[in-house]
Amino acid sequence: MKKRALFIGGTGTISTAVVKRLVNELNWEVWVLNRGNRSSVLPEGVKQIAADINDEKAVLDKLGDATFDAVCEFIGFTADQVKRDVRLFEGKTKQYIYISSASAYHKPTARYTITEGTALANPYWQYSRDKIECEEYLMQKYREDAFPVTIVRPSHTYDERNVPLGVHGKNGFYQVIKRMQEGKPVIIQGDGSSLWTLTWNADFAIGFTGLMGNRAAIGEAFQITSDETLTWDQIYQTIADALGVKLNAYHVATDYLIAVGDKYGYDFTGSLKGDKSVSVVFDNTKLKRAVPDMATNVRFDMGVRIALDYILTHPDECQKEDPEFDAWCDRVIESLEKAKENV
Repeated sequence: MKKRALFIGGTGTISTAVVKRLVNELNWEVWVLNRGNRSSVLPEGVKQIAADINDEKAVLDKLGDATFDAVCEFIGFTADQVKRDVRLFEGKTKQYIYISSASAYHKPTARYTITEGTALANPYWQYSRDKIECEEYLMQKYREDAFPVTIVRPSHTYDERNVPLGVHGKNGFYQVIKRMQEGKPVIIQGDGSSLWTLTWNADFAIGFTGLMGNRAAIGEAFQITSDETLTWDQIYQTIADALGVKLNAYHVATDYLIAVGDKYGYDFTGSLKGDKSVSVVFDNTKLKRAVPDMATNVRFDMGVRIALDYILTHPDECQKEDPEFDAWCDRVIESLEKAKENV
């Protein structure tokens, strides 16, 4: 008899890879509960339930008396949302897996090596503080009511439709790729030497699916990341190498980016000071004890070429230009060049 999983979300960068692995390789029965906007990315055989998860009565009516080996929450961002999930699924699932975030770890950390025991505290990003609140509520439910929760903390995970960057505009990564292709200077936060970890989504799926139905995972938190650590300069250079262009890196202090970004609605306080500007190296020993198959199969130099091949051949889907951000980059660089002249 197949194991059965329900995904809340299920069509995002991370969850799509997990669903595909479960269906195509591990023979799970998969249900996906969402609004049905990206159903085309799901593999054949997935049972899709089109509903608003916040309409609890409608969800219960559509689920009927179904029970699950795992319920996986990918779009829960606030405590109210996970409390809703507990009302919906308590007694109906053997495991509730909550996607938190590695950005919840203490900023700045006392040590750059991160384990699941690293303190959770992020004064710079509300998103991260909300994730911490969700974790605390769910672990309280585990301790007091034996609610079968597993916490998963991803870091920067990407797929064939995304190129990971530190500094980009509201339309995402593509304008930076375009600047590289045009030979323009590209802004990198800090001096480019801070350490970062990028994880290909299919590699993440190995770790995640290994925790599903795993008794050792109940009541525990796991980070799931690649074992490859790169500097931001190396990340941008790898992208430029894959494009076959020269990288014109322009380093800008994070505090300056925050100050000049706020005027244009760019939240670099959260995304940089609360996340990407802080050097981190993840120790995945705990995950590998629970999931011996976990491995980094797709290095960044491999993954970014897969992504760029897809992006450059799917202009309508992936090439969303951002002239406002492009002009902002030029202004930032011009202001710093003038400052050098005036000293």
